Amino acid sequence: MSGTLPPHPLVPGVSILCHRNGDVLLIRRGKAPYAGYWSLPGGKLEAGETLLQAAQRELLEETGVTAELGEPAGTLTIDSRDENGAIRARFHLTIFMGAHVSGEPVAGDDAAEACFKPLCAIDLLEMTPGTAERIRQLMAC
Repeated sequence: MSGTLPPHPLVPGVSILCHRNGDVLLIRRGKAPYAGYWSLPGGKLEAGETLLQAAQRELLEETGVTAELGEPAGTLTIDSRDENGAIRARFHLTIFMGAHVSGEPVAGDDAAEACFKPLCAIDLLEMTPGTAERIRQLMAC
């Protein structure tokens, strides 16, 4: 057995789909990668956090909103690439989904903007790769 690590270890993180009356909570990213693109709130785990705790924290930090989050709705792996297309990091995200409970969206942390958008409008937005498809799949359940 080889003692070598994969070239890009998986970084655990979370992504949150919060919905209210058929609208979806989105953030416009304020920092690279994908600065200016719309995405679901989310981020990396902090030391000692469970996945659910990380999802609740990231949602509140980035948007000022709380949601009733259930069991994970899925997982995905995303490669973060540099300007030349080389992989910088590989994130393994656990996706949580839930209904809005409190708060009005206010951009915080690394989000430039946060707001609820109608599901029918997501195809008109410049979104991070795969996000619109994921939202449609999750909201169809």
